[in-house]
Amino acid sequence: MNHRVTRRDFLSTSAVAGVGLMAAGRLSAAEFKTKLLKAMIGKPTEATLAAWKAAGFEGCESSSRQASPEEAVASRKIAEKMGMRIHSVLRGWTNFNSKDPKTVTKDIESVEVCLRACQAYGGDAVLLVPCRISGMPMPQAWEFDIEFDEKTGHVKKVAAGDNSKYKDYIEAHNYATDSTRAAVEKLIPVAKQTGSVITLENVWNNLWVKPALFANFVASFNSPWVKAYFDIGNHVKYAPAEEWIRALGKLIVKCHVKDFKLNENGQGGRFCDIRDGSVNWPLVRQELDKIGYNGWMTIEGSGGLSLDEKNKRLDLIIAGK
Repeated sequence: MNHRVTRRDFLSTSAVAGVGLMAAGRLSAAEFKTKLLKAMIGKPTEATLAAWKAAGFEGCESSSRQASPEEAVASRKIAEKMGMRIHSVLRGWTNFNSKDPKTVTKDIESVEVCLRACQAYGGDAVLLVPCRISGMPMPQAWEFDIEFDEKTGHVKKVAAGDNSKYKDYIEAHNYATDSTRAAVEKLIPVAKQTGSVITLENVWNNLWVKPALFANFVASFNSPWVKAYFDIGNHVKYAPAEEWIRALGKLIVKCHVKDFKLNENGQGGRFCDIRDGSVNWPLVRQELDKIGYNGWMTIEGSGGLSLDEKNKRLDLIIAGK
């Protein structure tokens, strides 16, 4: 990073140290071509939005995923009066890989409700975690070494050496890929109609756990209505956040701000407050700038911090510090 050098250079040429310090505080952010906005997740009530606005936030990701269009419009009006925006809806988990067609149909219909709510909120994206798999032997996070077919997205191997013990996991993974693709393709017409992008996210669902694989899966839809919602802290245990950003590139249309502290040996760890973990935030900011990401940075978690502290830490992240 060269921000400190730039700061020293600026201060050394400033006639007035006080002016130089104030300008230097803005300098790092000014070096970036992209603009990032600050948001949090929650129910967009008047009290909540007012508190967030007072703390310095600009928007909200609604957790009221099944709001009616009328309810969403009412929330939108409240937000707009405050100069806030409800930019997305958090749908979360679905069961698109269920073997029960009724379950899949029900979940597809629930996402349709979210897409229409998003339109009424004035948002432009619905976060979707399409499914998860578990209950069979699979590699540890640090053991994954995936080979996959770029045309089908099917995994062939998930770890070095003999993969026979992972046979069930590979089959479940490939079934989830196919069933998710089929379900999401049914939702694309509604996404287009509502102007709300379906943004796929990974949340420790044991699927698409490496950057190249996830990027291939999202890109396979070849649709402007299916993109990636990248959670910066969710997959640190699989690969550094900057590697995910480089792989996903322009597929990223939303970001969650979260942190994860790896154990000393780099294997496993725990979620923690933002800027207290293993995410290289200055590098993440650089990589987001390189891919031309102009958009929302929505904090998820960090419940131990006050609103003011969350805002301050997010400001530092946006400034590339």
